[in-house]
Amino acid sequence: MDWADMINGTLELAGGLFILLSVVKLHRDKQVKGVSWVHVCFFAGWGYWNLFYYPHLDQWVSFTGGVFIVVTNTVWLGQMLYYTHQFKKLRDRWRAERSNSYSWWDGRL
Repeated sequence: MDWADMINGTLELAGGLFILLSVVKLHRDKQVKGVSWVHVCFFAGWGYWNLFYYPHLDQWVSFTGGVFIVVTNTVWLGQMLYYTHQFKKLRDRWRAERSNSYSWWDGRL
């Protein structure tokens, strides 16, 4: 374990903590706004590569931080896909109900 591994591993762990904040916020909001799943998918893929790469360099602190960042990125990506799909289902149901009514006012409150 050298100083570069310690610094990189610490940065990976910090990155995982920051992503965890996004995971918690999305869990509370249950709406995906202002964030694209594409970049999350890219960085999750890069993280999976790092899980293969770091052991070959004997950088075990970086590997540990990499595990954390991959897990949080994967959870965040799963949440984004789930909540985006849920929103689309609700929107489609609302549109179907709205198109079934003969006017904007059907007498119900």
